Amino acid sequence: MESPGEADGQSPHPPVVPSNADHPELLPGPVEATKKISKPKRVPMSRRGSGSKGQRITLLSNHFKVGITSTGGHFFHYCVSLFYEDGHPADAKGIGRRVMEKAYETYDTDLGGKDFAYDGEKSLFTVGALPRNKMEFTVFLDNVSSNRAKADGNFNGNGSPNENDKKRMRPAYHSKAFKVEISFATKIPMQAIAAALRGQDSENSQEALRVLDIILRQHAAKQGCLLVRQSFFHNDQRNFYDLGGGVLACKGFHSSFRATQGGFSLNVDGSTTTIIKPGAVIDFLIANQDVQDPSYIDWAKAKRTLKNLRIKVLPTNAEYRITGLSESSCKDQLFSLKSRGLKDENGDTQSIDVTVYDYFVNNRHIDLCYSGDLPCINVGRPKRPTYFPIELCSLLPLQRYTKALSVYQRSSLVEQSRQKPQEKMKTLTDVLKSNKYDTEPMLHSCGMTIHTNFTQVEGRILAAPRLKAGNGEDVIPRNGRWSFNNKKFVQPAKIDNWAVVNFSARCDIHGLCRDLVRFGEMKGICISPPVEVFEENRQFRRATPTVRIEKMFECIQPKFSDGPPRFLLCLLPDRKNSDIYGPWKKKNLADFGIFNQCLAPTRVNEQYIMNVLLKINAKLGGLNSMLSVEQSQTIPLVSKVPTIIFGMDVSHGSPGLSGLPSIAAVVGSRNWPSVSRYRASVRSQSAKVEMIDSLFKPVSEKDDAGIVRELLLDFYRSSGQTKPARIIIFRDGVSESQFNQVLNIELDQIIEACKYLDESWSPKFTVIVAQKNHHTKFFQAGSPDNVPPGTVVDNTVCHPQNNDFYMCAHAGMIGTTRPTHYHVLFDEIGFSADDLQELIHSLSYVYQRSTNAISIVAPVRYAHLAATQVSHFLKFDDWSETSSSQGGLTSSGPTAVPELPVLHPQVRSSMFFC
Repeated sequence: MESPGEADGQSPHPPVVPSNADHPELLPGPVEATKKISKPKRVPMSRRGSGSKGQRITLLSNHFKVGITSTGGHFFHYCVSLFYEDGHPADAKGIGRRVMEKAYETYDTDLGGKDFAYDGEKSLFTVGALPRNKMEFTVFLDNVSSNRAKADGNFNGNGSPNENDKKRMRPAYHSKAFKVEISFATKIPMQAIAAALRGQDSENSQEALRVLDIILRQHAAKQGCLLVRQSFFHNDQRNFYDLGGGVLACKGFHSSFRATQGGFSLNVDGSTTTIIKPGAVIDFLIANQDVQDPSYIDWAKAKRTLKNLRIKVLPTNAEYRITGLSESSCKDQLFSLKSRGLKDENGDTQSIDVTVYDYFVNNRHIDLCYSGDLPCINVGRPKRPTYFPIELCSLLPLQRYTKALSVYQRSSLVEQSRQKPQEKMKTLTDVLKSNKYDTEPMLHSCGMTIHTNFTQVEGRILAAPRLKAGNGEDVIPRNGRWSFNNKKFVQPAKIDNWAVVNFSARCDIHGLCRDLVRFGEMKGICISPPVEVFEENRQFRRATPTVRIEKMFECIQPKFSDGPPRFLLCLLPDRKNSDIYGPWKKKNLADFGIFNQCLAPTRVNEQYIMNVLLKINAKLGGLNSMLSVEQSQTIPLVSKVPTIIFGMDVSHGSPGLSGLPSIAAVVGSRNWPSVSRYRASVRSQSAKVEMIDSLFKPVSEKDDAGIVRELLLDFYRSSGQTKPARIIIFRDGVSESQFNQVLNIELDQIIEACKYLDESWSPKFTVIVAQKNHHTKFFQAGSPDNVPPGTVVDNTVCHPQNNDFYMCAHAGMIGTTRPTHYHVLFDEIGFSADDLQELIHSLSYVYQRSTNAISIVAPVRYAHLAATQVSHFLKFDDWSETSSSQGGLTSSGPTAVPELPVLHPQVRSSMFFC
């Protein structure tokens, strides 16, 4: 008889944790520091082979082949330093491109007639060397205009160092002098591009690709585009869509070079951002704050919103950047004005105090209609303010709006961003034609030509996994979806000792409860009638969320004298972003351990009730459906050997709220051999930090307060006192530049956490990154439909060497399907390409909240849900938009990150996040 863990030819798993694992203080101590040895640095693994299962399908991708005729030369990298005339660094946003454009125009002979690619900050690249390794220039820049770039963007000129050329002299007209220093840094062989295509991902190849992407950015800058990383937006009214609140959606495009199995390619995709609606500042503020006239404007909020925006000021049309608002109104705000008619005893001109209003009306003879009682716009420095009446100021176009969007704005933005496959293909073809990359001199110098045909790739359509419902019935998904009609949940929960709480929502509560009981019974859930319906007292409707919840619990507690109810159904008046939601969840899950479901019922029908029951059943410990191979314990490499699956994600603060702590969440599977049940562990960490810093957190010689220990102990308890011999990690939200950190920081923490439990325990690991934030799309040639659910691509547009593939597990019903890009970074378990792709496909079908396959594996989606829900627990009153916290650090030292409330033991192991 084979021992556990030897099935499928695998080595035996380590001995199980002794029964005292239920008592952490009795577990073995940590590995001694003296025993630690330096670990070899891990790098992403190479591809072992491609998959073969599934029905083959020919697809097109938005990668355009790039031909390269010259790979023998070098890119020369130069460091650029810019200074004002007084020696201070010139670090004003956007100034670099204007200065370097002028330098090119003025000193092109000195620069050897070389075209260059400039990143707008510190780096400049040329094909071949400049005449000298160190060069210095003085550039005079008219300070009347601060446009992003001239419309034509030409870098031309015939300057000579020996000519007394007028264009090198300071004009009499207002101008600023800049000192430009260019110094040689290094050279990058163009051969590195060919090396990248062979999969040799060296530092040189990464730098060579970076240079090419900088060329694309400069090409867009010359055309006056707004640049957002590798996405570009033209100032074209046809691309703008009003989202309300003074905000526009702006459609543009993404383009970046990629090394792929099929050769070098240009990846082009549609892109959308949000911009400020150009025009009068006062009109924008009225729209942004949704008020009727200026007298209702919240000027403290306006000051935060306007800071750093660029304006044009009448009547000169000079352009400035807003630094703030005046403390007093235009009629009261004083400044010192030198008066020619007043001399002191030494004959020097004296200054008089005058209001901004009087100055513009009497001295500049400008009529002001409504600015008198409003604050002025300040464009000066803190100690030397410069004020303008607000009605003379207009916002310039193409300025990003980076504050948090309202629910309506977000939904409108999503709606405007959607394009059906054929529509998207036409858009991308037009982008390629209109950008005229063949005219870009730097690309021409590299001998590059860009083809205009979509790249053809071969995909495979994996068969949908068979599911199981109650009474052993089969559920067969079709087109990525399935139904529970005439079927029961595979493991229905029981709901008793529960109540309804209504926070002033207008709803037929008794009808809702009746339908819940009736439809629940059809799905096998035994639901008793609610003990009570608690209606909010009308006098508290305008109180703070905390007060409203406290008052509601004062009503609830006397009715449940023997202990809190097991479940509360909460009806909210606001469909989205209710301010009650976060405090309510915290009160239930952290303080009392009450399972709860929030609803904002508007149109209640059978499908709505069904979706609610899916969530409630999962939260209360039930299971709606499961994989047939999960029930029969035939998942390759998972079912026969104890295996835990982690889903890891970090949720960052909303745009415009950069000081908010980030929330890290890890979910772990439980009840092995199940792969459908999970529990979550959530921690707060420094703002904008992507690496999870609390996976392993030793607090004493024996105790570890980290996430991983918590999940491992739960797996052990819920899986028959069994320790996982294999750990599969799905990591969401990291870019390719962070893969090494995942492998060498996060994986190390997880290994340390395992060693802290048992020094002799060495589980095998597989680490997979799941990316949704990429720009590769697939299309069916000659068909208006999206690619079928289950489509997988692991050739042509994938990495030349690394183990990656794209999967569209879901049916894209709206817009164009965005595949998930999976990168297998590390695999000690030894999955074949087919086994791993089928496992990932199956894990897109175990998401308990819906009856559709989802676009990413369920553990990752659960981690995101857990992080988002728990983030609502904290009231971030002290973490405002003006917080100086960057990565948790300020000039005075580390910033304290508020700890999240601990979940009540009653709900800690549940799928509360469903």
